[in-house]
Amino acid sequence: MYICGGLAFTPSATRITLILTKMKKLFHLLAVALVPGTMATTSCSPSQNDNRPAAADTVATADTVDARMAAINAYIVDSLAKNYDPADACIPCPIVTATDDSDPADIRVWGDFWVLNYKVAGDTLKNTSGGSYPGLMHLRRADDGRCTVTAFDRVADGSDFTPTAREIFGDKYDAFIKSYSDNDARQQAIADGIAAHVKAHGLSAKFYQDYGQPAKPIAAR
Repeated sequence: MYICGGLAFTPSATRITLILTKMKKLFHLLAVALVPGTMATTSCSPSQNDNRPAAADTVATADTVDARMAAINAYIVDSLAKNYDPADACIPCPIVTATDDSDPADIRVWGDFWVLNYKVAGDTLKNTSGGSYPGLMHLRRADDGRCTVTAFDRVADGSDFTPTAREIFGDKYDAFIKSYSDNDARQQAIADGIAAHVKAHGLSAKFYQDYGQPAKPIAAR
């Protein structure tokens, strides 16, 4: 039974399902908008994200964002994480700078893509390895809405970092550097990613700890 405006009513099971589905999508959209570095993913206006003409501006829904991020997370775990020894928990943390999904055959997502590996020690996730992989992910969206990463243009290391970053990010370079240099925002994004992973996988961990640093509580979600 629900109380609405002082009136009690008992909706049908079908109506409850529709209500919960709409509420879930609304809350997800709000959550995506609040994640650092992902604000640019909600619009594909060429004035914001790309110099080439687009057939039409595309507003991302919760479903399209979920599909993109699921594909990116899978690529981080399946491909980028191969550079490290296996861990108890491999947590992907993409920090998105901008997105252009005007072409379903070549959706482009610019950002800084993190691999975070942890050992489970009691109620604490202890960092064992990981790294940052800035660059451009290319994705393809299938007719059923699912996405697959088809290529990754990675920014080079060392003295080649700046020239390759400028080439890959183009007019988004300044936004990338601002995000890349913001340690507070990055740490918050990592904390949010860990909390989401712990909830999604039903882990009992209550803290996470970087090497040489005090343990931090994992936020409840």
